[in-house]
Amino acid sequence: MKNNHESLREITRRHFFERAGLGFGALALQSLLGRDGAMAQTGNPLTPKPPMIAPKAKRIIYLHMAGSPSQLELFQYKPELEKLHLRECPPSFLEGKRFAFIKGVPKILANQFRFARHGESGQWISELLPHFAKVVDKVCLIHTVSTDQFNHAPAQLFIHTGSPRLGNPAMGSWVTYGLGSENENLPGFVVLLSGGKTPDGGKSLWGSGFLPSDYQGVQCRTEGDPVLYLSNPPGLDRNLRRRTLDTLASLNREEYRRSGDNETLTRIAQYELAYRMQISVPEAMDITREPQHILDLYGARPGYVSAAESADDPRILYKGDDPTFANNCLLARRLIEHGVRFVQLYDWGWDHHGSSPGESLDETLPIKCKQIDRAIAGLLIDLEQRGLLDETLVVWGGEFGRTPMMQNNVRTELRRGFVGRDHHTNAYTMWLAGGGIKRGISYGATDEFGYFPVENPVSIRDLQATIQHLVGLDPYRFSYPYQGLNNRLIGPTEEGRVLKGIIA
Repeated sequence: MKNNHESLREITRRHFFERAGLGFGALALQSLLGRDGAMAQTGNPLTPKPPMIAPKAKRIIYLHMAGSPSQLELFQYKPELEKLHLRECPPSFLEGKRFAFIKGVPKILANQFRFARHGESGQWISELLPHFAKVVDKVCLIHTVSTDQFNHAPAQLFIHTGSPRLGNPAMGSWVTYGLGSENENLPGFVVLLSGGKTPDGGKSLWGSGFLPSDYQGVQCRTEGDPVLYLSNPPGLDRNLRRRTLDTLASLNREEYRRSGDNETLTRIAQYELAYRMQISVPEAMDITREPQHILDLYGARPGYVSAAESADDPRILYKGDDPTFANNCLLARRLIEHGVRFVQLYDWGWDHHGSSPGESLDETLPIKCKQIDRAIAGLLIDLEQRGLLDETLVVWGGEFGRTPMMQNNVRTELRRGFVGRDHHTNAYTMWLAGGGIKRGISYGATDEFGYFPVENPVSIRDLQATIQHLVGLDPYRFSYPYQGLNNRLIGPTEEGRVLKGIIA
């Protein structure tokens, strides 16, 4: 017998439209539940799925330098800048262009550090990256990446979610949605932070957007519990937690039968994953298990907690021997070994305008480079010696580059500790390695000032399409229906192209 409240509820206008909506949309709902809901009912929506096309890589480690490192101090040697050093910028650089901070007519700024050719490929690499220079033959340097976003948060959102606005799924969410995970006891998409702050784009950079929330990135920590609230609270042992989850699952399944809301099944799956993670995460993230020669290879130090990680302004506390990023690189290798599909590292502190203490090219950039140089070289060497590099795609870069001109909104003359460049969207350098990428090549070329591409320009859409293609997802067919559109990481048009020139 139905009680009086339920009887009244069934004749309300809201209840009528709820039921009518479900009826009119039955075919669409059935399609969605067939793909996502049925998978969630298995208890693990991250179950591995077959690729759409033959993959070159099984997993991804993406190293994002939040704030955007200067390509002109690291990868692009431009002698012409030395000839024009501190002369007024040519008008062609300024007409019709937008800059974040440059005002009036700025001055040209020469490369601030020495360059030399390295490896059999003869790549130009800065003196700031001596360890990376030794492994440069393992990577493909792309010198002509461009974006249409010149502020940090929109540019970060654009490269990682395909949209400069909030609400779209992260690249890692797309990959785990399409391919699942190789370990049912760990998240498919894990995020690690260093540098003392969250990137300007915030946690939306690893959010699942309109995809089911199973596919959002899980932020792990290097201090305390790797995942917040993973441990049982006082008075709750593992057996009691198991019984609690069973009861919650029963209630949620009943709610699903009533409402048909697929997120109810997602909630069950997330509770179950958290329960399994209690055992798997501490083991996967315990770098004390690594031998000393591996710790030395990365420059890692287990248990180290940097004061910069909790400072109001971490930049003034940066030290070159801070191993936080190195620890995260080693964790990334351990996680992909344990079956995590996509590991994202964000390192904050690469915004070198030269306007205030702790953000200069001449003083802060060398410190940041020292923090990452040994670690990224160690990561590539370690992956290769374990037979993992050929099936792991490693991506390194920022959200845009830096201008050939010095920033002039605060100071118009060079001063030690205050040398900087503004945001540059036309051409900057990223690199890829492993996972089907050609070794020891440069792709694309810029003009003598490093301002415009003159050969093989690469858009953010091209980069996204190529990454998806390498892991076996067709960037043009791989989509998710939302608000009447088949949404894709590369957007609604066909502008994104797979960069076949960099694929082995």
